[in-house]
Amino acid sequence: MSQHTISPEITHQSDHSEGTGRIWKIFWVLSLLTVIELALGYFLYFKGADMAHFAILGTKMVIGALTLLKAYYIVSVFMHLGDEVRNMIMTITVPLVLFIWFIIAFLFDGNSWKNLRNTNAGSKPNIEKIQTAPIKEGSRK
Repeated sequence: MSQHTISPEITHQSDHSEGTGRIWKIFWVLSLLTVIELALGYFLYFKGADMAHFAILGTKMVIGALTLLKAYYIVSVFMHLGDEVRNMIMTITVPLVLFIWFIIAFLFDGNSWKNLRNTNAGSKPNIEKIQTAPIKEGSRK
């Protein structure tokens, strides 16, 4: 008496046309997203000087969102993270998000330290920000 247990984690796909079709679909999605990003980038390059600050910022945020969407598709499909169980996905993504937060926090802390380095923690004015009055050309003799 033999028992065969089939694990739900292990799948075998005998029809390769479905897998190939999925890869081509993702290829076209990634290509379209890249073309949109490039078009927005060229638009900013050539017309960015004439645009309002919020329009430029909004365009850059759209480009960033499209980049994150592309990263999601790449990780999900080509790195096979989309087919994993939820706990495995969380094991990878939570430390990644914390690491990104760690980098941003240290960048802000470093900028604060740079701004306070010559002020004794704000007790005296920053010598880099003090502007001297310009000397007039006619006053030198």
